[in-house]
Amino acid sequence: MKLIKQIPAWLKNKYSLTLLVFVVWLVFFDHNDLFVQMERTGELRQLEKGKAYYTEQIEAMRKELAELDNDPASLEKAAREKYLMKRDSEDVFIIDEK
Repeated sequence: MKLIKQIPAWLKNKYSLTLLVFVVWLVFFDHNDLFVQMERTGELRQLEKGKAYYTEQIEAMRKELAELDNDPASLEKAAREKYLMKRDSEDVFIIDEK
């Protein structure tokens, strides 16, 4: 009897107790509990960083494509550097640096 008198009045109220159980259930036991939400927030941040990176890469590729379309010298330079193309009268030596 003495133990029951020490319990606060708000815990004796059935509505407060129901609300407390509901909140505990949502935070710890639900399918979308607090820990899952924190994990998903972290994944969302990583995906947003990836999106920013790839958007930046797309812009760089568009600039490079526009440069290759408009400038024959840059087209020749890219063909020589990336694809090791050469003119018929030239010899190409590839030096492998380790």
